[in-house]
Parts: sequence; structure tokens; C-alpha cells
Amino acid sequence: MERILVIQTAFIGDAVLTLPMLQKLKENFPASAIDVVCIPSTEEIFNASDAVNEVLIMDKRGKHKSIINLFKFIKEIKDKNYTRIYSPHRSFRSSLIVMQSGVKETYGFDSSSMFHIYKHITKYKLEHHEVERNLELIGFDCSNDKWRIKPEIQVSAETQNKIDRYLLGNNLTRKLAAVAPGTIWSTKKYPAKYFSQVVNYLNKKDFEVLLIGSEKDRDICSSIAPDSKSGVKVAAGDLSIVETIELLKRCEILISNDSAPTHFGMAAGIKVLTIYCSTVHLFGFYPYNKYSSYISFDELDCKPCGIHGYDECPIKTFDCANKLTPEKITNKIEEMLIGIV
Repeated sequence: MERILVIQTAFIGDAVLTLPMLQKLKENFPASAIDVVCIPSTEEIFNASDAVNEVLIMDKRGKHKSIINLFKFIKEIKDKNYTRIYSPHRSFRSSLIVMQSGVKETYGFDSSSMFHIYKHITKYKLEHHEVERNLELIGFDCSNDKWRIKPEIQVSAETQNKIDRYLLGNNLTRKLAAVAPGTIWSTKKYPAKYFSQVVNYLNKKDFEVLLIGSEKDRDICSSIAPDSKSGVKVAAGDLSIVETIELLKRCEILISNDSAPTHFGMAAGIKVLTIYCSTVHLFGFYPYNKYSSYISFDELDCKPCGIHGYDECPIKTFDCANKLTPEKITNKIEEMLIGIV
């Protein structure tokens, strides 16, 4: 029996994209116990995976911020006697955990901090999707698109019933579309006034629209709703991550910025259209399931301006968003709804 540890202390979207790797690890080592080190905001995701035995929380901005508490956490890991460690996360802190763990069979990327401490080093291929890169870390054969594996989230009957009640309580009885207009990076955020036009288009197509996101996205969702016709519900902040994924299963399509909700739609198994403003799909975080797609205005010398984004456009034009007109978005949605990608 193997005792395997996977270290993934990145953001919510990255956590979802780690699930296919965990699923295949469990297939490879069916009798194994696979634990995951993650941050508090992603605990729910890993707890909802059948492949995961135990979730270990590393609060790197709180409890484990100090070096003393970090080494106490590492001691707890060492005491669990893992036989293998895989670290798709490439930070110094993750590599430090690996280095101090005492585990011999360790797997990391060549772009990881202190990559030389890993026994097995995998090339981090920028041109590949993040799911593909993670699967390559465990030696999975990614040829012929075999890497396109759905992230599996287990949803309880209680959660399913809660979403049924949520829809009925808000009189959402017609076909549904979801729109996720928020993201923490301003230059990845498609303009709210453009999203309003997209929502109006969906209303005209007889969709009831759910504006989804976290509590922090409620303001932008609320700014979109008043400019839209009836049949729009601001759902931001109402539901947990797993509940949101269950809600998305009831939708026909999701339109999202280049942010975590894109990957929620993947886990829900629905059509996803990802809008790229300052970033590009070539970074490897696009939706890859059937009939999903992405859209981007790429005729710019300044794009991409960064892998994450900025608080404001570095050259003050924000052309990557402003020139991606709502008509281009709605035309793409039209194609996706009839199965053209």
C-alpha cells in the first residue's frame, strides 16, 4: 500500500484542474491512501473528490505564515510516512515541504523552485494545458488527447436537493444560462456594460440567466442585473463551490472570464465560453470539454501583458477587452448553442 501526498496550494481554479491527476493516481494505486495539502479556500474541492483520502490545510497567510509553524506543519507531514510526493505546485514553500519530508520518491517540475531536490523531474511544457501538465507529472500517456479528463466532483443528495429548492424558490423554471463576470484581476475582467448586452441577448433567446461568483463578485453582478431584462438572478455569494458546480449542471451554457468558474463549468460537464481579455488560452487554462470554446481579441502587440493580469491596463487603453465587442461574444454563443465550435 502506497501513502501518497499531493501538494497543491494554488488558487481555486488550479485545484479543480488537479482533480484529473488525482483520479488517475487513484487508478494507478487503487489500494493507496492519497492525501492533499491545500489552502483553506480549496479544501471543499478536494474533500469532494473520491480519489482523496485526507485533506491537510496549510494556511500560508495565517496559521502557517511563520517559519516556526511551517516547520511544525512539515513535521506533521513527516510523521505520516508517505512513500511518494507529487508537487504540481512549484513554489519555494512547496519544495521546502518536499525537501524536509524525508520521502525518497518525489516528483516535481523543472520550473519548480529548488527543482533539483526532486528525484523525478518533469519538463513543464508551457504549450500544454494545465491538466495535461499535471498528468505528465505522474507519467500519464497524454497522446491523442487522452488527457481531456473531466474533473469529478461528488455531490451529496442533500446538496442536490438544496439546488432544487434554490431554483424553485427563485422561480427559475425555464432553460438556464450562467454568466460569471468577476475575477480578482481587473485586466482579465470583461466590461460590465458588455456583459449586460450578453445577458440581454440570452434573455431574448429565452434563457433565464444566473449571475454567479463569490460574495466579492456580488457588486459587479448587481451592476449588470439592473440593465438587463427580467429573467436575471444574482446568485453570487449564495452558494459554495460544490453547490455552484451542481447549479451549473442545470445550465446549458456558462460564459466566464478567464477565471475559476471556467473550471467549475468543466466539472459540471456543460458548454463553457471563456472570454480572454489581457491573457490568452495558450497559457493552458482554457475549457477543453466537447462544444466548449474561448474567444479573444489578439490583434494587439501588447497582448498578453502578463500571465495573471493587473489592477489596470498598463498602457491605459484596455483594447484587449474594449475591442472584443458583445456582438463577437453573442455570435460565438450562437455557434456553441447549435454545436459548432
